[in-house]
Amino acid sequence: MIAETVCSAASAAGLGIAVVTAYRKRFLAATRIAAYSLVPVGLVMTGVVGWLADTAFSPTAWAGFGVLGMAWALFATTRIVERRRGGTRAERKAARGAQRDAVAPAASAPSLGPGARQSTRPATAPAAKSSADDFSDIEAILKKHGI
Repeated sequence: MIAETVCSAASAAGLGIAVVTAYRKRFLAATRIAAYSLVPVGLVMTGVVGWLADTAFSPTAWAGFGVLGMAWALFATTRIVERRRGGTRAERKAARGAQRDAVAPAASAPSLGPGARQSTRPATAPAAKSSADDFSDIEAILKKHGI
């Protein structure tokens, strides 16, 4: 009852402002103001205001809005996690399959992936290179670029 009265008063005030605006020879603005001021009365007549008032004071409706908010938060969280992991489930599965088939540069067998069995023989450490070899590569690159 109060909502309908407030909407009617707002519409009456808006129509009054539209009349004053039209008196000042600003007919386009007056028409626009009149259109906006008729919206609250239209909402009251269609029953939207009554439905909103019933919804605003209903604990069940607010619990429903809470459930919808929780669902939205869960969807947003899964999207964020999915983007950080790098794609959908099928894309991650394909990437894992590609990793299993990867071969290390000095290895003669596929690299160990998740679930792969380890060899019983100990891994041998690569021969230690002298520091001179490392710096000679760097010197060659610098000379190539004229530095």
